[in-house]
Formats: sequence, C-alpha cells, structure tokens
Amino acid sequence: MIFHYITFSISIAIISWIVGMAFNSLFRKTVYFKNLSNLNIVHSKALQRALGLDWFKWIVKNTFFKYFNPKLKIEGKADIAELKALREEMNFAELNHLVGFVFVLFFILFRLFNGEYLFALVMIIANTLLNLYPSLLQQQNKSRIDKFIKRYS
Repeated sequence: MIFHYITFSISIAIISWIVGMAFNSLFRKTVYFKNLSNLNIVHSKALQRALGLDWFKWIVKNTFFKYFNPKLKIEGKADIAELKALREEMNFAELNHLVGFVFVLFFILFRLFNGEYLFALVMIIANTLLNLYPSLLQQQNKSRIDKFIKRYS
C-alpha cells in the first residue's frame, strides 16, 4: 500500500513538471511573469541552511539530477549577457516548479478530504522534494547571480 502511495506521489510530481512547463510557456509573455521574476520566498541564509538547501544543492550537483536542465550551467567565466540569460532560464525553471507545486496541492487536498492522511503526507513529502526545494534552490541561485550582475554592471 505504501509503495503505491510513493510511486503515485513521485509520478504526479513529475507530471506536474510538464504542467508547469506548459503553463509557463503560455504565461511567459505576460506582465505577471515579469512581476514574479524577483520572487524570493526564503530570504534568510540561516533559514535556507535550516531547511537543508545546502544538502539539496549537493544532491542536485552530484547525482543524475544535474542532467535534467543543462541550460542552468555556465562553464568558465561568463559575461553579463550570459548571466542575464542564465537568470532568465532559472526564473523559468523556478516558476515551472512553483506551478507544479500548486498543481500537486490540489491532489493533496483531494486525499485529505477523502481521509487518506498517510497518502496525503507522502504526496506532501514528494511534492516538497520534487517541486518546492528545486524552486527554492533556483531562488537562492538567482540571488547569487543578481549579486554578480550588480557588481559587474
């Protein structure tokens, strides 16, 4: 039973990535997308550390996850234009994950209303690890890129 919960939760979280990409492809040309480009949910470095973002960053950098979005990598030194393009790509990836996170929340609420609390808990864990943490990591990286852009502009 728990195996079913885990596989369904991971599957729906991965499907939510596609939903996020589709939604953002339509949403990218609007004013609202530009307004969300400076979104930062967790400002504090101490809170980021407490949430385990450093641990999560290590996992992304040192496992197969590093191959998921090769556009989010710079080799060697980069100029301002490359940093701005990278920041834009990070913003797109971040919002994909946020849309995916919200998408999965509907499934979680459905499970909660049906009294399937363990199923909902497993979905919350999968959704957090596969959607919320990547989004928070993108926000952290965007703020680092912003510092470089500000310094060299």
